[in-house]
Amino acid sequence: MGNVHRVVVLALDGVYPFELGIPSRVLDAADGRYSVVTCTVDGRPVRTNADFSVTVEHGPEALATADTLVIPPFDTSLLTREAPAHAVAALAAVRPGTRIVSICTGAFLLASAGLLDGRRATTHWALAELFRSWYPQVLLDPDVLFVDDGDVLTSAGAASGVDVCLHLVRADHGSEVANRVARLCVVPPWRDGGQAQYIEQPVPDPAANGTAATRDWALRNLHEPLSLASLADHARMSLRTFVRRFNEEVGMSPGRWIVQQRVDRARHLLESTDLAVDEIAGRVGFATGASLRQHLHAAIGVTPLAYRRTFRGAVLAAGRP
Repeated sequence: MGNVHRVVVLALDGVYPFELGIPSRVLDAADGRYSVVTCTVDGRPVRTNADFSVTVEHGPEALATADTLVIPPFDTSLLTREAPAHAVAALAAVRPGTRIVSICTGAFLLASAGLLDGRRATTHWALAELFRSWYPQVLLDPDVLFVDDGDVLTSAGAASGVDVCLHLVRADHGSEVANRVARLCVVPPWRDGGQAQYIEQPVPDPAANGTAATRDWALRNLHEPLSLASLADHARMSLRTFVRRFNEEVGMSPGRWIVQQRVDRARHLLESTDLAVDEIAGRVGFATGASLRQHLHAAIGVTPLAYRRTFRGAVLAAGRP
């Protein structure tokens, strides 16, 4: 299976217990591909934002051993524009090239340390205005569940920690492994939409039909043209009502969602089959292989062949089907 990837989780004062446990819960389900340890900045117990403290097995010496460092969120009452010196110093102990991941308010520590300057990042939508005022040099996108900016990844609140950890598995080992991990954790391997669907807004009329059945129908028919009119007809709504309700429920437009689903299906086929690019394009609803190449490059910055070499090659080298 190769070298085990070392993940170190840094528990800061006021840490949220749920998010603190996410990396271990998700990554430990990846059949021994990751080793997850938890540390504090001084090796001492830390209080959580609940009515208990946690004791960990490791101190700051663990930080220098990390291949990936995860910073779970801490209580918003402890947020300051200049992060505590001991927390910033802890980041300085991390080896160059280490992948760094934050969940929710963890992005504030990264921004304070200058690690997000000029980068795209996200945090909890409710903190976006404060984050922007403190760190205008960061390219904040509060509408997404997580941002992958190469060696630094940031995610939104709570369950988005699960999303970003599953993304790590997918990026490291492909969708087959990530899907197995998701099934073991009883969570979806990919959540549609972004934070927009969770921002407080008027509740849709409960008597009105939703778009879930139409989304399910669309997923079964990605190879078809799937015009906006056909989606609205399936939902038995006017075009305007369908678009409005779809945005309310999913957090993005129907067209953008369809493209995202097609790209995701294409990635799965590139990873798990030897089908030609043009054939994959037809199966997922892109008119041509050139269209698939364009959309895949826009989504993840690589060509289909480069993506296949990265993931399919890794899978075959490891002897996994």
